[in-house]
Amino acid sequence: MTTWYHDDDVCWIADCEICEVPMVVWRVHATEPPPDVLEHLTAALRSVADARFGAGGYRIDDHMRNIPDHYHAHARDHEFWTRFLGRRGR
Repeated sequence: MTTWYHDDDVCWIADCEICEVPMVVWRVHATEPPPDVLEHLTAALRSVADARFGAGGYRIDDHMRNIPDHYHAHARDHEFWTRFLGRRGR
């Protein structure tokens, strides 16, 4: 079961089912949120990521790989890619 962290009228944040790290998803089906919305999305994700990884223990990755037509961003801890690629190589 996926962990949910945040839910409001603008976005929701839950663990990504693929990456297992917090992911913010904009409720609007578009790829480029206006600056004020992007600030809201980023602030909400940072709040969750700070609690989970510690301040500075992650980076925001908004490269939309698997869902290229709907804005979302992940908070990836600094060991994410090593862990993720190691898991895929098994």
